[in-house]
Amino acid sequence: MIAFVQFLIKYALLEPFGVTITLNLFGFSLLVLTTVCLAAAGYIINDIYDIETDVINKPEKVIVGKTISEKTANILFISLNVIGVAIGFYLSHLVGRSGFFTFFVIISALLYIYASYLKQVLLIGNIVISLLVSLSLIIVGLFELLPVMTVQNQETQITFFKIIIDYAIFAFVLNFIREIVKDIEDVDGDYKSGMNTLPIAIGRDRATKIVFILLLIPLFGVVYYVITHLYKQLFLVGYFLLFVIAPLIYIMIKSFSAESKKDYQVLSNLLKLVMFFGMLSLWLYKYILLD
Repeated sequence: MIAFVQFLIKYALLEPFGVTITLNLFGFSLLVLTTVCLAAAGYIINDIYDIETDVINKPEKVIVGKTISEKTANILFISLNVIGVAIGFYLSHLVGRSGFFTFFVIISALLYIYASYLKQVLLIGNIVISLLVSLSLIIVGLFELLPVMTVQNQETQITFFKIIIDYAIFAFVLNFIREIVKDIEDVDGDYKSGMNTLPIAIGRDRATKIVFILLLIPLFGVVYYVITHLYKQLFLVGYFLLFVIAPLIYIMIKSFSAESKKDYQVLSNLLKLVMFFGMLSLWLYKYILLD
């Protein structure tokens, strides 16, 4: 999904409008590759630290220690990090912004710290991983728009960068909510592993109520966006009503009756789908901007 959304930003949002961009297909593919490598490394180190928890929460999905050894997983983690950071170093110099290299180092470090420590800290881990998800969108704007910004095109570059920021905020909020839902789903294994997630700290029922309240943020945000920008485009209004707003309302309703582990797993998957369809709306953005 990370790779898909990054390509959407470039080829559905930026290029159709002739926005001045920095990277050609090869350079952009490297940007996608380094992002995916670091994300994959993050998943691997998370699985390594979660072996004990996953045996309880998701025994059928345990990979490290079953499909591959922990030693092999560590080698993959280190290799993917080295590849990701090395490509990031090359890209930063390619666009003439060597300081951008810092982002890749920070991402790599945060993913390790998240897996080894932060995910056990109340809400902090949820916030960090959601910020990293949103950064995977923002980094496209950083590499594509900022290096070629001039006095002449500054207004256009900033306008499109703000659009990317809006989508990054949407991704952050939905992912943050989904992280809490996953914590509720995995509360048994997390408790036995000594973690301090929100449902452990305040109880599953209260955490579910907080999920309901938090869902109001993306719901009202999307409704406001539709009313403000899309009210003349019936097709676009229909798209957001059918694929974003209605599912969010459905998730809110389902959260009231959620009790079992399977119920929360369904909510988590539905939130992932809403995020996907929200990002897919980038294909329709030319109609929004032409309005």
